[in-house]
Amino acid sequence: AVKPMNCPCHVQVFNQGLKSYRDLPIRLAEFGSCHRNEPSGSLHGIMRVRGFTQDDAHIFCTKEQIGKEVADFIKLTLDVYKDFGFEEVQMKLSTRPEKRVGDDALWDLAEKSLADALDAAGLEWELQPGEGAFYGPKIEFSLKDCLGRVWQCGTIQCDFNLPVRLDASYVTEENERDQPVMLHRAILGSFERFIGILIEHYAGFMPPWLSPVQACV
Repeated sequence: AVKPMNCPCHVQVFNQGLKSYRDLPIRLAEFGSCHRNEPSGSLHGIMRVRGFTQDDAHIFCTKEQIGKEVADFIKLTLDVYKDFGFEEVQMKLSTRPEKRVGDDALWDLAEKSLADALDAAGLEWELQPGEGAFYGPKIEFSLKDCLGRVWQCGTIQCDFNLPVRLDASYVTEENERDQPVMLHRAILGSFERFIGILIEHYAGFMPPWLSPVQACV
């Protein structure tokens, strides 16, 4: 399918059958292909393309589960980057823009959950006030290539909007219907971009476990 994102498909999967609060969090993941009509002037080798594959996942959880899910994701992301040889990771927390959906109490909880997860991990991070999406705050993970250019790779983002618009719901402990919070998350982001960063980072000399040919005689 030609699609700019995988999110609506994962909501449709979530909507198959009635969900209880006992079922949450529900985590759905795929290596999904996306197509976006980027302006021709912004295309840049394999770093910025119109068709790409990403490690896309969505977590459906309660408001109270946001903190733990984000903390677990941060640890997983940094472990993956370390395995690939990236020790220097830039992290930015983008908070509520002026035009947004959802009440302020929900934004307060989500922003605090993201900030607390970063602090609990003992990480340095940069605050970007007003740079979040209209549907929720996010954490961005960026890597630097050998030329000093910074590329955003991983992200985790709270979404209060899509579950409401696509009628995703679960039965609460009080036997009432409520919308879950949807966490969009990717570790590598665009595979094409990440491969480009890897090639430049190692100048073509990949570590043995990653090299297509480990040794030749």
